Amino acid sequence: MPKSQTRRFALLAAMFVGAFLAACATVKAPPVAVCPQCTVQIVPPSAKPMQVARWADLPGWSEDDLRAAWPAFMQSCLALASKPTWLLWRAACVEAKELAANDNSTLHRFFESRFEPYLLTNPDGTTSGLVTGYYEPLLNGARQRSATFSQAVLGVPADLLDIELADLLPDLKNMRLRGRLQGNKVIPYYSRADIAAREADYADRVLLWVDDAIELFFLQIQGSGRVKLPDGSVVRIAYADQNGHPYQSIGRVLIDRGELKPEQASMQGIQAWARANPEKLNDVLNSNPSYVFFREVQSRENEGPQGAMGVPLTAERSIAVDPRQVPLGAPVFLSTTQPNSSAPLRRLMLAQDTGGAIRGVVRADLFWGFGAQAGSQAGKMKQQGQMWVLLPPGAAP
Repeated sequence: MPKSQTRRFALLAAMFVGAFLAACATVKAPPVAVCPQCTVQIVPPSAKPMQVARWADLPGWSEDDLRAAWPAFMQSCLALASKPTWLLWRAACVEAKELAANDNSTLHRFFESRFEPYLLTNPDGTTSGLVTGYYEPLLNGARQRSATFSQAVLGVPADLLDIELADLLPDLKNMRLRGRLQGNKVIPYYSRADIAAREADYADRVLLWVDDAIELFFLQIQGSGRVKLPDGSVVRIAYADQNGHPYQSIGRVLIDRGELKPEQASMQGIQAWARANPEKLNDVLNSNPSYVFFREVQSRENEGPQGAMGVPLTAERSIAVDPRQVPLGAPVFLSTTQPNSSAPLRRLMLAQDTGGAIRGVVRADLFWGFGAQAGSQAGKMKQQGQMWVLLPPGAAP
């Protein structure tokens, strides 16, 4: 984007943010207030998001094999080394390099001596929240469009404006504004339905063509994946940006329309419905206005996709969290159950990713890995669980 246009957009965005805050500043909030010009409720929290805990409070902590989480922890250290909070993490990460990572007892002593556990707590004081799953899918595709490969995987459009609001006002950390210019106005970017209707306008932004609309939709939900080309080679793609519209669950849409029962609205159930109802599919997909754009990435085949921290995710040991509530890179002990089961799933995870639907204090999305088996687990997972974030001394808010 030309510098003149960048400055112009920054000025417009600053005016937009100023108006946004001015509108909200006049709102009183006892006990709940709604700002008409804003899209959020202002609810004063009644409980601190992190409550001091003891190691004995973590169910199954002593039984967890921390060796499986150690590579993910070391990846977090690599990413944290370039962050402003590195001074708080440095001592633990430096010590970790010297440890015998094949000894589970040693690793338990390390975490218990270097970290303090905090129970994540919702504003209403409850400590249970939703735990879902995601994975890295494999799609079939090609570089050229054909009757078989007709679904476009798009890169970031040239007219999508994306600005970190914290660059204008530090209080707006972790908030971004996405839109497009229409004359002198910044307006919302096109919705999924708009993008589909304007397909010809994105011809120069097509990365690949794939063969299945519902698989492409779930690729956007997962945020990364692999595409196998006709010659057998595999292209890896990762999340690049999003159109700024809120995510709407098509599972909920299908339930509300009477197309599926609640117990059928898993990823597998939605895929089966899509195969049986191709004439209804586009309408249902467009009920979700959110749209994800991708980029091609280079990485080793045996590595997981990169998460929001910029490091490879570790199957069954990395989770996506709400970064406004849980520091990225932090170890998180998760106590939940296996997908569609009451069997315990209790293990140390690393907060290394984010997601558009991952909002709230006690909220996690568990990365299950690559391929069909991982997809089966991820698609079935919708459990309740508790979370303890582990922080070095002085890192707790």
